[in-house]
Amino acid sequence: MLTLIFKLLFAHAMADFSLQTNAMAMGKNRNVDWEGAKQGGKRYAFWPYWLTAHALIHGGAVWVVTGNVLLGAVETLLHWLIDFAKCENWINIHFDQALHLVTKIAYVWFLLKA
Repeated sequence: MLTLIFKLLFAHAMADFSLQTNAMAMGKNRNVDWEGAKQGGKRYAFWPYWLTAHALIHGGAVWVVTGNVLLGAVETLLHWLIDFAKCENWINIHFDQALHLVTKIAYVWFLLKA
């Protein structure tokens, strides 16, 4: 159990900090005005693509670590929603990370009960 939690936290840290580029961090937030969201001087709504790609990286990491594609899909959805809430300033970075930690613990609990 401890090994699985550690693997999930490691995968989360890699996906949230090492694999998330600056372009992705800014691009996933619909409230940030940056040059990468402009084309021909017009602003385009690329944020859903960036946020979804980021969430899919997390979902893929959970799938690889647990071997459970359903948990990977759940992680993709939950990570998308949690990060959207952070981008909207409904929650802060600390609560964002706490929610991500709770999801990982819930996955381990689910796998132990299954």
